[in-house]
Amino acid sequence: MTATIDHDPGPGPDPDLRRAAPGVRSRHGVRELLVRLHFYAGVFVAPFLVVAALTGLVYALTPQLDQLVYGDRLGVERTGGPTVPLSGQIAAARAAYPEGVLASVATPAEPDGTTRVVLDVPGLGERQRTVFVDPYTAEVRGALATRSGATPLTAWLGDLHRDLRLGETGRLYSEAAASWLWVLVAGGLVLWLGRARGRRAASVRGVLLPERTARGVRRTRGLHAATGVWLALGLLFLSATGLTWSQYSGERFGRLVDAVQGNAPKLDTRLPGAAPASGAEGGEHAGHGGDGATADAAEPAEPGPAAFDTALATARRAGLDGPVVLTPPADASAAWVVAQKDDVWPVRYDRVAVHPVTGEVTARTRWADHPPLAKLSKLGVQGHMGVLFGVANQVVLVVVALGLVLVVLWGYRMWWQRRPTRGDRASRLGRVPARGAWRRVPLPVLVAGVPAVAALGWALPVLGWTLLLFLVVDAAAGLVAGRAR
Repeated sequence: MTATIDHDPGPGPDPDLRRAAPGVRSRHGVRELLVRLHFYAGVFVAPFLVVAALTGLVYALTPQLDQLVYGDRLGVERTGGPTVPLSGQIAAARAAYPEGVLASVATPAEPDGTTRVVLDVPGLGERQRTVFVDPYTAEVRGALATRSGATPLTAWLGDLHRDLRLGETGRLYSEAAASWLWVLVAGGLVLWLGRARGRRAASVRGVLLPERTARGVRRTRGLHAATGVWLALGLLFLSATGLTWSQYSGERFGRLVDAVQGNAPKLDTRLPGAAPASGAEGGEHAGHGGDGATADAAEPAEPGPAAFDTALATARRAGLDGPVVLTPPADASAAWVVAQKDDVWPVRYDRVAVHPVTGEVTARTRWADHPPLAKLSKLGVQGHMGVLFGVANQVVLVVVALGLVLVVLWGYRMWWQRRPTRGDRASRLGRVPARGAWRRVPLPVLVAGVPAVAALGWALPVLGWTLLLFLVVDAAAGLVAGRAR
């Protein structure tokens, strides 16, 4: 059964809806199956992709938005010249905000940036109070309730992109979008390149650009597909990096990293001669410099501001240049942690543990020694967030996000243009690719494909469950349609 498209002046039936001969297994059956999968995923998952694209677009612009909203605290009016010692800046911050416990201090990432003095304050929950100090004058510029170093605006927009601020339900939306994005991209590329074989589109120009003389659904298809080709690499990157820190697929990814010993090396914060820690040694995500202390070790008093000068001087002598974060010892048996925090390429992520009494380096981790998988994961996150290559990174993300929205809109338009318009078969919706394509898929492809899809469903659980849901709904719709005949 074929369907002609009233809006398409091209000859013959629409190739995307053309069916292979009944009962004949061939590569045309594979194409039919891909068309149906691409169609259903596009119709039902595309709204998630649009939301993810738009929220991601806004999040990519958070550096500029932060400057617009919090510029008086994040930046300084005068740059250059000598800076006040870190101890003097901390003393000024504590004089203005004495409440809470000093958690860490971050030096400015840019010459016109402020020093960040972070305080753990009761009543703020997972947030902290960050005091912003002019490094040249020690003037306190103000304070914000931050989360993991992010301003309130950045944290809010991050939650919006991650889970629409809906908690667990929103996390499922986000993971569904990331899980299906690469399927849509890969399937679309296969379909478009398959159409190009033996036709004008076989040329490079025909693959990368829509046909200028096309009209109706053919023109829309060309815009949809050619734009997708241009965006494919960026979309696949966003899908892969987004999945690495998603809830369910991220957990599977963590197992893989553990299995191949691809985790970043942890910094040992235990002091020489101290009792072994009851937990894992301190890592970059461990609070106050990580573990490394026994459970019954007494917490030391808050170190004086001068101790930060000593720790910073030791780290500088050890080669840690650029912006750094200094974290006091978690307890009496732990060392200071000084970590480079330069997320812009070429990144700097070396860390040292500094003895609180002698001021000597007791341990070190180097970015150069990180396993390849740990490096790729870290750099991928920074690129996904629009940080790794500065403004250029942001521009690429904005272009990809806007392009994805256009591809989705053209996809829906193409579906609408395929609707029957004859008086006796008029419809508000476009045609749906015929079901039953799997019966025309070659047996070797089915035998190899079913276990591969099952393994993929395990690795990407949200993809697996939603695909199963599609199959159940499609089968139920087929039964209902069969009984209605």
